[in-house]
Amino acid sequence: MQTPTRSISRRSCLTLVLSLALPLATQAQTAPAASSPASGYDPRITFAPLTLPEPVNAYRSSNGAPGPSYWQNEADYELHATLDTAKKELRATEIITYTNLSPDTLPSLWIQLEQNLYRKDSRGQALFGGLMRRMSHAAPGAVTNTDGFVFDSVEIESGKHTAKADYLVNDTRMQIRLAEPLKPKGGQLKIHIQYHYQIPGVWGGRTSWGMSKQGEIYDMAQWYPRMAVYDDLRGWDTLPYIGSEFYLEYGNFDYYLTVPSQMIVAGSGELVNPKDVLTPTEIARLAEARQSDKTVYIRKPEEVTDPASRPKQDGALTWHFRMEHTRDVSWTASPVFVWDAARMNLPEGKTSLAMSVYPPESVGPNKWDKSTEYVKDTVEHFSKQWFPYPWPTAISVAGFSTGMEYPGIVFDGIDDKDAFLFWVTAHEIGHDWFPMIVGSNERRHAFMDEGFNTFIDIQESADYAGGKYGPKRDSEYSAGGEPPDTILKVLDNPEAPNVMARADAYPFQLGHPVSYFKGAYGMVLLREQILGSERFDYAFRKYIRDWAFKHPSPSDFFREMESEGGEDLTWFWRGWYLENWKYDVAVDKIENKPEGGAITLSNRGQLVLPTTVEATFQDGTKARTKLPVETWLSRGTYTWTPESKSPIASVVVDPDHQLPDDDRTNNTKKAD
Repeated sequence: MQTPTRSISRRSCLTLVLSLALPLATQAQTAPAASSPASGYDPRITFAPLTLPEPVNAYRSSNGAPGPSYWQNEADYELHATLDTAKKELRATEIITYTNLSPDTLPSLWIQLEQNLYRKDSRGQALFGGLMRRMSHAAPGAVTNTDGFVFDSVEIESGKHTAKADYLVNDTRMQIRLAEPLKPKGGQLKIHIQYHYQIPGVWGGRTSWGMSKQGEIYDMAQWYPRMAVYDDLRGWDTLPYIGSEFYLEYGNFDYYLTVPSQMIVAGSGELVNPKDVLTPTEIARLAEARQSDKTVYIRKPEEVTDPASRPKQDGALTWHFRMEHTRDVSWTASPVFVWDAARMNLPEGKTSLAMSVYPPESVGPNKWDKSTEYVKDTVEHFSKQWFPYPWPTAISVAGFSTGMEYPGIVFDGIDDKDAFLFWVTAHEIGHDWFPMIVGSNERRHAFMDEGFNTFIDIQESADYAGGKYGPKRDSEYSAGGEPPDTILKVLDNPEAPNVMARADAYPFQLGHPVSYFKGAYGMVLLREQILGSERFDYAFRKYIRDWAFKHPSPSDFFREMESEGGEDLTWFWRGWYLENWKYDVAVDKIENKPEGGAITLSNRGQLVLPTTVEATFQDGTKARTKLPVETWLSRGTYTWTPESKSPIASVVVDPDHQLPDDDRTNNTKKAD
């Protein structure tokens, strides 16, 4: 973060020009008033030059788009896993094909080992161990502590030669030290790993097994060693996994899951071998669902206990899934899943399949019977509004890893229903855009996935069924309503981190208010108050297109919104993202004179925003003006002289309650 310079800005003339350019129908202008020492506002800080954290170079352009030399490494995976429900263990082999497209020779590779979080000596246990124990209650025998990933073998294949790898495990990371460094600009090798791990009980919505009323459900996430990202910003990004989410390379996945034959499996991507794992009836129903805008049962509730709903009753079946151009895959398995699906209609005549799997106790007209409809509507809306959904399926799962998202599949609660089921579905499915399509770094910049996603799911709530479930309040903002107290509590809290803080650094009680709510509200302010929907939507869509399946930084987002939105927004990036400044505009004085009234306003916070002020006159008429941020470019007070000759009766700042005003008691004043 840059320390603001305190040099005095020589922009008084520009301020006057801009103020005179405002529509004369709404106001007449006066000469700039002197800054009020009592306000505490210093324009030299708010409007100081800003150097963004990540520089412009050949990899990242000044307009926020990837630069002409932008590069990104690739990781493709082939996985063969067997689920042992008796031992609660997953045993697997993995082949990672890693391609170094960077300009650098790599003497070592780093791999993420998230299952090591459950080791007693992990950093995450040291921070959250008590919480993990309390949350591990889904089923008898569920555990919190495991040995994490246990490696049976790790080998490197380079060319025609395969040899045992020289590796070091440190917490949730593995470093492989290469005998022969990996060449730049296309160098490739394969990593062969045989491993197993004990499946822990529920913690943190990440991976779990638990017992529903009629049978077990396994939600399998971060179930394989995953390549760390090597990028142009830091080289290897090796932040340990202590609770916050992920930063991953893109590639193609082929994965094979061997499970007891009674189980239904749903996984990221497309099922490649339906004839091996489904009945002819289920295959026919899937074909029907691909042509249906209404939900079609693949496995009905009454069929869950019917042996005929599975191809065989003993032994195991291997389900083969494929997903391309993705950063991750996840899956779920249970013998008691109800399964339904419907077609999703995407731009340019393309289609995809919305699906839900859930236990029988989740069945109900306002419960999971509606899940696939919610998935379908959300994907169709976001595809039209922002960027087309790229994958063959979008799946919602009712299980124990509630409120968690992965590419093409999300995990929610068995008991979710009514408006909450819609809200959580829209939010988790929305993560397919942020950060699954736009691959930001969740461990460092939570606002770029949680904040952006909360922002777009506000709009989905307003859109679905004519606003049946809107406005959505968890964003701490709804159009036309007053921002609830949560945002103001964040701005007033001297201990609150800024939005740019590392994701794991948020105190527990402030994680959602800062990254989700303040992150989303910042986007609302940009769209509705600063840029307007037409400029914002154009710029944000371009940002998504430019960074789809790539790794943007916050600076890339800031630059793109400025360049395409057509505004210098350094004052907003500093005040809302880099700092935790308050916004507070007050009505100081009303003067009624024979020639007309005058209203004196002051800026008492360090944050500035475009501000609407409304005057009500004694003859019952009203007038509004919208003060641009340049009003405060070189001063802390301002006088507005409305054109009406009727005496002013009262004045209100932010009459529609659209802004995060820290003190509304000074927003309104009546004439003496």
